[in-house]
Amino acid sequence: MGKPNTITINGHEFEFEPHQTILDVARRNSIDIPTLCHLKHTTPTGACRMCVVEVEGARSLLVACATPAATGMVIYTESPTVIETRRMLLELLLSSGNHNCAICQTSGDDWTQFQLRVQQEEDTTELCPVWGDCQLQDLAFRYQATGAKFPATPTRYPMETVNPFIVRDFSRCIQCGRCVQACTEVQVNNAISFGYRGSRAKIIAAGDRPYRDSDCVFCGECVQVCPTGALVEKDTRYQSRPWEEQKVRTTCTYCGVGCQLYLHVNDNKIVKVSGVPDMPPNYGSLCVKGRFGYDFVNSSHRLQTPLIRENGSLREASWEEALDLVANRLGQIKSEYGSDSIGVLTSARISNEENYLANKFTRAVLKTNSIDHCARL
Repeated sequence: MGKPNTITINGHEFEFEPHQTILDVARRNSIDIPTLCHLKHTTPTGACRMCVVEVEGARSLLVACATPAATGMVIYTESPTVIETRRMLLELLLSSGNHNCAICQTSGDDWTQFQLRVQQEEDTTELCPVWGDCQLQDLAFRYQATGAKFPATPTRYPMETVNPFIVRDFSRCIQCGRCVQACTEVQVNNAISFGYRGSRAKIIAAGDRPYRDSDCVFCGECVQVCPTGALVEKDTRYQSRPWEEQKVRTTCTYCGVGCQLYLHVNDNKIVKVSGVPDMPPNYGSLCVKGRFGYDFVNSSHRLQTPLIRENGSLREASWEEALDLVANRLGQIKSEYGSDSIGVLTSARISNEENYLANKFTRAVLKTNSIDHCARL
């Protein structure tokens, strides 16, 4: 027996706190145990079994995400038995859908035909839409797993593309349940859950309806936690790859909460938005506006120069001319009709700092309290 509240992982002794799991202790001490279904701050399920570890005295391998740490445990995270089990699990997952990434499932003509079939189903010449950003692919490389060992499972459900923001590709769903946990335990929207049984199992909204006809609020939390290409942003699908993007951290401007997010920028254009994990106040979560309300930034309809109306038509003007005109007109109106004849509306699309300046300008310069703001998209 070891010291109280200590366990041994890969020959090293570590202390643990009550209610911590093996996975908690390992990650706290920078020991990598792979997971697919585990989602931080939610109830562990052990559904994917990718985090299995070998514990001395146990009759079988145990899932690290759901097994409480106990004094005296001796654990091996990469023993030959563990590695072989994880490889077999990955081979089963890779054979259960259209995972047509760089992990070759067969050889020669069979592999070519598989790729051509998947590309025909999706009407594209590209590989998987999350190629290079897929946890399943990463683990397949790590453990040298392919989908050739087991018979391929045919696609049971068609792709759902009618939703405004999210494409649901059931051929790439591995039934890990992360999207369900994100929806029910993180965002608490309760819009999706597991449906049907056995080989017919499927992640469904109420009544097995498309997202657009369900209680889904399109926060996109399910997309962010999906470890494969089963859930992808509609506008981004096949449009950009991770190595082409630069992630720029910023603060969401839509309300005063101050959610932290990453702008994924490719060729000086925002291609998608994701939450910053483990950072307050949102800890990676975003609402529909924060995650999907960015198209206006790159819109071709945005004004790029001030316009002044003269004789019923608009003409382009310099900033100096436009600002002088506005300042003079506001001054005239204020002198003739008083400060309270002027009202100011600010925008949800500008930053909190800019809204503060507008507020200060309205009260300190125009001398009126008639300022309002609309937080809706």
